[in-house]
Amino acid sequence: MTTIYVYILDTFADWELGNVTSELKSGRFFKKDGPQVSLKTVSYSKDPIQSMGGMTIVPDCLIDDVVVSEKNVLLLPGANTWAEPKHSAIIEKASEFLSAGATVGAICGATAALANFGLLNKRAHTSNGPGFLEMFSSNYSGQEFYVDEPSVAGDHLITASSTGGLLWAKQIIERLDVFQADTLEAWYEYFSTGKPEYFYALMGSLPTGDEE
Repeated sequence: MTTIYVYILDTFADWELGNVTSELKSGRFFKKDGPQVSLKTVSYSKDPIQSMGGMTIVPDCLIDDVVVSEKNVLLLPGANTWAEPKHSAIIEKASEFLSAGATVGAICGATAALANFGLLNKRAHTSNGPGFLEMFSSNYSGQEFYVDEPSVAGDHLITASSTGGLLWAKQIIERLDVFQADTLEAWYEYFSTGKPEYFYALMGSLPTGDEE
């Protein structure tokens, strides 16, 4: 079982997580006999967290409950509150994940938090455009590893800009290997273009339950 830990903090950008969490939680497009995953929200306390969109969520577990394992994944959304010292514990946990060869996904403001901890200085990454990380992260010196794309998947790190949520979701799903390749491609093309032919391709790619 792979556990997907989703860190939530006040003002987190709920829409940035929507594509990936909805697919990983529902499993509606999973391939037959693929890896089993469990999705858990995690935070620094069990107090309710309010997203930027006004959604209130009670975390499933605490940072100390997070199991660092090569098969597990940690996802970090954007938020306006990343600079608060209480979030340093989850960034330390992200460092442990990367050291263990586990996957960390960070989008928008979460990339600045990683950068300020020095975690982007020697890894391929992206963010909200060149100059963003220098603006918000005094410990950032990884300019030569910056890739100006909406989302970038490195060895164990998947980073995205605030507009790269869909591609970020695709790269996370691909890393987890829970979709068939043709399902993932049709899913991404449909949600990025809205063209009906990709919807039918998506539906046609799904297992019917009749396979031997």
